[in-house]
Formats: sequence, structure tokens, C-alpha cells
Amino acid sequence: MFDYLNKTALITGASSGIGEGFARELAKRGMNLILAARSTAKLEQLAAELSRQHGIVAHVLTVDLSKPDAAATVASFVAERALTVDLLLNNAGFLTFGLFENCDPATEQNEIQVNCAALVALTHAFLPGMLERGRGGIINVASLAGFQPIPYMAVYAATKAFIISFSVALAEEVRERGVTVVGLCPGTTTTELFTRAVAENFSVGNPRTVAQVVATGLRALDKRKSLVVDGFRNRLLSLGPRLVPRWYAARVAGAMVMPPEDKKKK
Repeated sequence: MFDYLNKTALITGASSGIGEGFARELAKRGMNLILAARSTAKLEQLAAELSRQHGIVAHVLTVDLSKPDAAATVASFVAERALTVDLLLNNAGFLTFGLFENCDPATEQNEIQVNCAALVALTHAFLPGMLERGRGGIINVASLAGFQPIPYMAVYAATKAFIISFSVALAEEVRERGVTVVGLCPGTTTTELFTRAVAENFSVGNPRTVAQVVATGLRALDKRKSLVVDGFRNRLLSLGPRLVPRWYAARVAGAMVMPPEDKKKK
């Protein structure tokens, strides 16, 4: 079992959705929090609420992880306050949706920066301290989408495939040194992610609640699993792409999520 009480968790994307869900559950378990996101007002409200309810200390860090120096900003914030990150939750992420040539190149570069580059940089910043102490945990929020190529979400699915591969490989590197790394793969979850991407009608998998995803992630951390898919049906869906050629998996996925205006052209 992971030791939560009186330890500190750093959560990116903590102002809503899965990140907020992790913050609420970890506060219940007695963890102090470093809440990081772009929305200062939401973070401050959440920090005050959790501190009042659970008697924990919650720090607020406003940061844009699409900036190349964001991880250094986070590391400086932690160092200046002499904090120790016992659990790193790399949760921040977003998706772009639509034909690749119609997606804004700058936005897709930001997507890669947030979903992949910032995650790796934050892991570099805090994993060495965990290894030195001989204890710690990292949960990287990937996605069911990472198990196969998905047309119209080409960059998003690719970033999540990266997170899965990175998490499992890193977990093996550190498994005998007291640190647990988990790649957490939700399917469609009741958050703002798809709404923000104007893709709410094209989600993949079985909808699950934030509470269910959080419970799955922390159970995997306690059991020291390197990869976990949330939900039984989603676990079955994750197996399908391994049994067929990748081009076929991509064709099936593309047919499922194709925007209505493109279907009319077929």
C-alpha cells in the first residue's frame, strides 16, 4: 500500500475533471497537495475547500504547461518552499479533433508539449528525489485512445501511446527501488475534455465517472501495477487493436469518430 498520510502530492490539471477528483480523494487520505493548473481562481477555491474539510495544506501554483519552461517553474516553486513531492500526478492534457490538415499547427504543438514533453520534464524533476529517498509514486494519465491510431484524433492518440510506452518502461527501471510508476488509461470520462475539443459526440469507449477513474488509479498504485485500464468494458476494448492489423484498427476507429460533415462526403 502506498503511504498517503502526511505526504505531498503534486497534481497537474488539478482545477477540474480527473485532476480535481484526485485532489479530493488524496486530501481525504491525509495528503498535502500542490495544485497546478492555469486557472488560479478555481485552484484557490479548491485549495481552501480541501484545507478546511480535511485539515491538509494545499498550495496553489498557476502554470501553463504548454510553455517550454513550465517544468522548471514547477520545480522552482517546490524548491523555494522546501516541499517534497512524494506522489506526482501527471494529469494535465487536452485533445484536438478533426482532419489533421485543418487543425491549427500551433495548438497541436502545444498538445504535444502538454501531453508529452511537460510530463517527461516533470518526471525528470521529481523522480531523482523519490529514488534517493527510496519511496514515491508517479501516475501518468494516458487514455484508452493510446492503444491504437485514431483518425481525427491523430495527435492526441499518438501522445497517449507515448505516455503508455514511457510509463511501462520507466516502471520497469524503478520497480526494485521503492518507486511505483503507473500508466492510467481512462476511456471516455464525464469531464470537460471532449466538450472543449468540440468532440463530445465522438468519444470512444464506455463512459465512466471521475470517481471511478480515480479509484482505479489509486488501486493500481497500491498494487504497484505499471499499467491499468479503467473499467471492464474498456479493458476489453484495449485488447481488440492488438489482435488485428494497425491499419484495420485505424479504419474502424476512424469510422466510429468521423465528423458528420465528413461522413456526408463519403
